[in-house]
Amino acid sequence: MTLTTPKQPQNATAVIVFADGKTFYGKGLGAQTQAVGEVCFNTSLTGYQEILTDPSYAGEIITFTFPHIGNVGTNNEDIECLTPHARGAILREDITNPASWRAAQPFNEWLKNHNLAGICGIDTRAMTRHIRDNGAPNAVICHDATGKFDLAALEKTAAEWSGLEGLDLAKEVSCTQTYEWDETNWDLKDGYGKQSAPIRHVVAVDFGAKRNILRCLASAGCKVTIVPGNTSADDIMKHKPDGVFLSNGPGDPAATGEYAVPMIKTLIEQNIPTFGICLGHQLLALAMGGKTEKMHLGHRGANHPVQDITTGKVEITSQNHGFMVIPDSLPDDVEVTHISLFDKTNEGIKHKSKPAFSVQYHPEASPGPQDSHYLFGRFMDMIQNTTKKDAA
Repeated sequence: MTLTTPKQPQNATAVIVFADGKTFYGKGLGAQTQAVGEVCFNTSLTGYQEILTDPSYAGEIITFTFPHIGNVGTNNEDIECLTPHARGAILREDITNPASWRAAQPFNEWLKNHNLAGICGIDTRAMTRHIRDNGAPNAVICHDATGKFDLAALEKTAAEWSGLEGLDLAKEVSCTQTYEWDETNWDLKDGYGKQSAPIRHVVAVDFGAKRNILRCLASAGCKVTIVPGNTSADDIMKHKPDGVFLSNGPGDPAATGEYAVPMIKTLIEQNIPTFGICLGHQLLALAMGGKTEKMHLGHRGANHPVQDITTGKVEITSQNHGFMVIPDSLPDDVEVTHISLFDKTNEGIKHKSKPAFSVQYHPEASPGPQDSHYLFGRFMDMIQNTTKKDAA
């Protein structure tokens, strides 16, 4: 072992073992299983179910810095995909009984049903500091009710895992066939609505799309057709879209770009209004000639201040990404539109002469603030303006 391993408490039924040998013991939650992944931390105060079902978390073991995770239970509405792709959950406190009128199932049972291991009783502040100082590490989470752990084998598994750099995870979370979407945003009185009179047709390319993004598009007046991430530009154009949306997703954008960038380049050349979010933002930047790189920590939380340079306004955003666009790599015909006020990293771009723009963060606010919902309206305006130019 590379580090001194703490003595295992008698009641420990789960463990986190980092690739460098650092070990955290705790109480096991959810399924009795083990999984390897990159350990990150999320600072959101709400929305643990949406976070765990966000496909962008594929390959990630999530440390929740907020201590009360699971206390409102789970339900069948607050999900971003049917099958979670996160690999585990790290909590400070044990799960209490559900305390919400919307709860349909306790969080622990939900974890079991989705074969996800969790661990509680962890000093998440120490865990977060370790990640902050050393970068997001590879680790194994293991839940075993017997409390018997082969630490050397777990450390070896963590050390041998490839990590996220160079990994195309979008292909693992994307849909495999085309389908339609008409569900609109949720409200307290009526739940989810239905778009019955769309005024635009948008094709959404699924690299790991969250449901609430699709709902926002439908609520903005769109008929939404979802296609797999490896769909060609020719096949997208057969749907005769008014615009194309590039979704969020996990993994290294350079790896996903092997097949996605040629498609996006064709859309740009043909003046198809294009809007990207998160991974879609990074892929659009690559298609425009920019480059991306892995971040030391990444951004994951619902309180990130971003400035829209085009208006001067600041919005509080929801974020989940471990890679970023390198601003200096962007060509002269691409304009930076948004920056992070935490670390000045790139948060948005647009093409100066083509109808294409994107943002790094999550304007659909699931979970998170709704400051950025205006971007869906901006996309609709872009489609309208492009349609007028084509008609003229």
